[in-house]
Amino acid sequence: MKIHEKSSIENITRACKGTFHGDESILSQEVSGVVIDSRKVQPGYLFVAIDGERVNAHKFIPDTVKAGAMCVVSHEDLGETDFPYILVESTGQALLDIAKLYRDSFDMKVVGITGSVGKTSTKEMIASVLAQKYHVHKTLGNFNNEWGLPITIFDMPEDTEVAVLEMGVNHFGEMRRLSSVSSPDICVITNIGIAHLEFFKTREGILQEKSQMIQDMKNGGSIILNGDDDLLCKMSPVKGVAPVFFGTGSNCAFRADNIEPQGLRGTSCTITLKDGTSFDCLVPVPGIHMVSNAIAGAAVGYTLGLTASEIKAGIESLPSIPGRNHIIETDHMIILDDCYNANPISMKASIDVLNMAIGRRVAVLGNMGELGDTAEVLHAEVGTYAAQQNVDLVCGIGDLTHALVEEASRGTHTQALWFADNESFIQAIPDIIKDGDNVLVKASHGMNFPQIVHALEEL
Repeated sequence: MKIHEKSSIENITRACKGTFHGDESILSQEVSGVVIDSRKVQPGYLFVAIDGERVNAHKFIPDTVKAGAMCVVSHEDLGETDFPYILVESTGQALLDIAKLYRDSFDMKVVGITGSVGKTSTKEMIASVLAQKYHVHKTLGNFNNEWGLPITIFDMPEDTEVAVLEMGVNHFGEMRRLSSVSSPDICVITNIGIAHLEFFKTREGILQEKSQMIQDMKNGGSIILNGDDDLLCKMSPVKGVAPVFFGTGSNCAFRADNIEPQGLRGTSCTITLKDGTSFDCLVPVPGIHMVSNAIAGAAVGYTLGLTASEIKAGIESLPSIPGRNHIIETDHMIILDDCYNANPISMKASIDVLNMAIGRRVAVLGNMGELGDTAEVLHAEVGTYAAQQNVDLVCGIGDLTHALVEEASRGTHTQALWFADNESFIQAIPDIIKDGDNVLVKASHGMNFPQIVHALEEL
C-alpha cells in the first residue's frame, strides 16, 4: 500500500481533524501504507483502529507498534504513550478522510459505479475495456463499502491513470460518505432493483440514494445510466449535466442489437457508439445480462477517448477467474470451471449457467461442505434441481453426493452416475465424456476439483 508524498503525519492529522499526541519530530514524515488489519502492519505504516461488531481493534495497538507502525489513529484517548497517535472522533470517518487525501493526490480519472445488481461484473467489464489504453486500478472483489473503498484507494499504484471504483450502499446517507471520497469523473448506475427495500422502502428511495453519487462528480464529468431501466431512463440533468444512456432501446446513445446467445461461449451482438460507429463482438461470458455490461464498458471507453477497435478488444478479452464460472474451450469440449467453492444456492446458479449451453450438458458435482445435519437433504435438492433443468448427465463425486445422484436419476431426461472419489471419475472420463460436451465442474474447495478440470483439459 504505497502512499504518496502528501501523506505526512501532519497532513493526515489535518485531513481527519484529529489531535496529534507524541514526538512532533515525526509530523513531517510520510507513512508508507495505511491498514485497518493489525496483522498487515509493516514498518512505516499507519494503523487505523476500527472496531468491528465483536472486536475492539484498539486492543491490538501494542502489536502494531511492535510491528513497526509509525503512528496509530484512535478514537479512544490513550493518554500518555511511548508511541505517537492521532486522536479522532471516529476512526471510521478518519479512514474515509485519509483515503480522500490520497485520492486527491493523484492526477487521474475515476469511474464510480453503483446500482442494485451487476456492479461487480460491470466494474470488471469497464476495467477490461479501459485497460486497452490506460493503467487501470479497480475495486478488488466487492470491496465497495466504507471500509472497502478506502482500502482499494490505498492500494492504488502511483502510475494509476484511471480508477474504477465500485460503491455499494444499503442505508440512506451512505452514498455521500463514499462518493465524497471517490469524487468520480464518470458516474455509472447499472440499474435500480429491489435490494435493501427494508431500508429504502421503495425503488424510488433506492434511486434517490444511489444517484447521490452524482453530487460529488467532478466538474466536466459524465453521467452514464442504463436506459433500459424504467426509473433511470427518466432521470433529468444533474448539476447541469445531461445523462447519457446505454442499453438496447432507441433512447440509448450507446446500444446493442443483433443479440444472439452462443451457449457457454457467451453472447454475440452489434454495439453502436454515440457517433454512429458500430462493431460486432462476442461478450465472452454466458448470460444475456453481460451484454448490458459490455455496452456500459463501451460508453465509458468512448467517453475516455478509446477507439471502437480498442473497446471491442477490451470487451472480448474480459478475463475470467479460474474456479469462478471460468470458461475453458478445448478441442473436445467446453468446461465451465466453477470449482472454487460450492453451496446449494451457488450449485443451482451454476446449473442455470450450464443450461445456456448449446449441446449435451454434463454436471460434475462434488460434496458441499459445512452443511451439518441438513447435508443429505440439501444435496438431494441439488439433484432434483439438475433433473428439473434437464441436465443430460449428472456425475456425483464423494460420499455426500449419494442423495444428489439418487434424486437426479429420477428425472426423465437425466442420467446420473456416482463415483467414490476424483480418481475413479478421472478413470471413467474417456467412457462418459463425448466430443462437443459442455461440462460444469463444481464442489466445495476441499474436494480438490481443479484436478478434475485438469484431467478434462488433457482429454
